[in-house]
Amino acid sequence: MLFKPHTISSHILSNHLNQLRSISSLKVVWRKDPELDRAIENDKRFKLCARVVREVLNEPRHVIPLRYLEKRRQRMHLKVKIETFLNHNPGLFDVYLDRIKPKTEPVRFIRFSAKLQNFLEEQKRIFQKNEDLIVAKLCKLLMMSKNKVVSADKLLHVKKEFGFPDDFLVDLVPRYSNYFRLIGSPGEGQSFLELVNWEPKFAKSVIEHRAEEESERIGIRVRPNFRVQLPSGFVLKKDMRDWVRDWMELDYVSPYADVSHLEQNSREMEKRMVGVFHELLSLSLYKRIPVPILGKFCDEYRFSNAFSSVFTRHSGIFYMSLKGGIETAVLREAYEGDKLVDLDPLLEIKDKFVELLEEGWRQRAEELRLKQEKLRRDMENSATKVDQMSVKETNVDGRRHVDNGRRRAFKFQAKDTH
Repeated sequence: MLFKPHTISSHILSNHLNQLRSISSLKVVWRKDPELDRAIENDKRFKLCARVVREVLNEPRHVIPLRYLEKRRQRMHLKVKIETFLNHNPGLFDVYLDRIKPKTEPVRFIRFSAKLQNFLEEQKRIFQKNEDLIVAKLCKLLMMSKNKVVSADKLLHVKKEFGFPDDFLVDLVPRYSNYFRLIGSPGEGQSFLELVNWEPKFAKSVIEHRAEEESERIGIRVRPNFRVQLPSGFVLKKDMRDWVRDWMELDYVSPYADVSHLEQNSREMEKRMVGVFHELLSLSLYKRIPVPILGKFCDEYRFSNAFSSVFTRHSGIFYMSLKGGIETAVLREAYEGDKLVDLDPLLEIKDKFVELLEEGWRQRAEELRLKQEKLRRDMENSATKVDQMSVKETNVDGRRHVDNGRRRAFKFQAKDTH
């Protein structure tokens, strides 16, 4: 009896070490997925334009001297000069002259164009239309966290990823005091957003909803689990296939469930962590989030320090893109090829902005076409003038030749007469 507790604890410790070893020792070779990389590349120009618009939007009266904006190019990751950017993207801004100070010489400023102003008004309308969705997303982010509290500054940092309005903390949050409590002032030291009331209707993940819908459709209970779709030509080694099979057989752990009793390095905790990442990516606009941004929430969501290895270890669920020199976690099931098929309603804002950009790009293309057409006509006219001058010169030379011949003949005849 004296040795029994020791025997049991040794057995538990042995299992625990085996679990640690079974997870940490598994290595999956990263493989490039050109189509998902292309999906990120396709949004590059749109996001760059949005970044410049946001920079001006943060300025008082939404105007800024052009030369000041030029100094911020590196911060905006803009490789071309601001003037070149404006020429390539007409329709976004108007350029005008104004004084920085009353007695200084006028300099060029930029401000929103009428078309961009109309877009910003349309954006407000879309936010208002989808306010319930935004509230649900914010509740879910808090409900998945360890203490139902998340840093307000971190939430501000990820507002673009989830489609939150710029002013959601000062406008939306106070209007939903039944859900949220803001502690402190964002940007002025530590501040937090706290969940006031647990909302059961938000406590189901995308995977759980999908299993329920499938169960209702076929009349048989379906277990919640992940969809695994390995990229074409990707083959797992036998030990990895066995591990994934056993891991998939584990019960699904909801990202909204209390997991305080789970060991941090257990397979069950990994199942929960994958569930949290799946839910976070599902809530995001583009079903992808840069890994460094996810890393900011390690404490709130109980991620391990080596959490990024999850995306390669579970390469049938996620893809780790290295496009643009930054690691980005992508949810595979949300894409067909390079096309996002799981569309968030807030993406209507992107569609409206892209329409504005494409109108400007068509305008620029037409202006370039007209310039090239004019240049071609000018070159043709110049060539015609040169040809006409050559003909005239030839005619003049011919007449001179005839006249000289006549003069020589006259002189010859005159000599014969004498």
